[in-house]
Amino acid sequence: MPRDRRDYFYRKAKDVGYRSRAAFKLKQINEKFMIIKKGDTVVDLGAAPGGWLQVAKELSGGKVVGVDILPIEKIEGVEVIRGDIRLDATVEKIRENLGKEGADTVICDAAPDLSGSWSYDHARSIDLAKSALECALKLLKPGGGFAVKVFQGDMFPGFLDKTRQYFVKVKAFSPEASRKQSAEIYVIGRQMLTGAVQINDEYTVTIEEIGVDGDGIAKIGEFVVFVRDAKEGEKLKIRIRSVRPNFAFGDRIQ
Repeated sequence: MPRDRRDYFYRKAKDVGYRSRAAFKLKQINEKFMIIKKGDTVVDLGAAPGGWLQVAKELSGGKVVGVDILPIEKIEGVEVIRGDIRLDATVEKIRENLGKEGADTVICDAAPDLSGSWSYDHARSIDLAKSALECALKLLKPGGGFAVKVFQGDMFPGFLDKTRQYFVKVKAFSPEASRKQSAEIYVIGRQMLTGAVQINDEYTVTIEEIGVDGDGIAKIGEFVVFVRDAKEGEKLKIRIRSVRPNFAFGDRIQ
């Protein structure tokens, strides 16, 4: 606590009425990535004590829902759900609250209670971040955004790659408001994919036509996939290399 009292963002949070210094982390994330826009519906997972909820409400002005196993003191215009995000029952409560439209953005600044064993705490942080990601995928509208805190370590690249399977753009970012000695980092996902195909999925497709750039065009259901060095009418096996909201790129498997 003495260190916190000397901390610039801690003092600034107290001055402006935010419940935690973390409020400025979300502000800085949004300044760079614009994951919360006016009118957005936002869900904050692991929201206690409510600093991110305060900022989310300021930024969106729309529906904001906070979820935590801990109680959250009332914030005007914010709805709160008490529950564990790892449980299906909690996800269903959130869905019922959101209605058919779903969320534009899901954010999570939660962290495990620290044990003092770094490898253990890192693993628990990754596990919590995965739970937040799985929850977000069930709540987000197509094209929605995601931000989650995670501790850096040997499991971090794997989590980053996992997130890349579901969003067009994924970045790791350390806000200025994070303490310099902290190992926390935020993974930001923008433009959630439709789920029609995922990176590294393999399919057997037929090239229906050749596009203006010379790539073969195939379809997986109604989802378009562009394949290099393919001929019209050719049937071949491909691996998905890159995915965009409405189309993907695949490579021929030799």
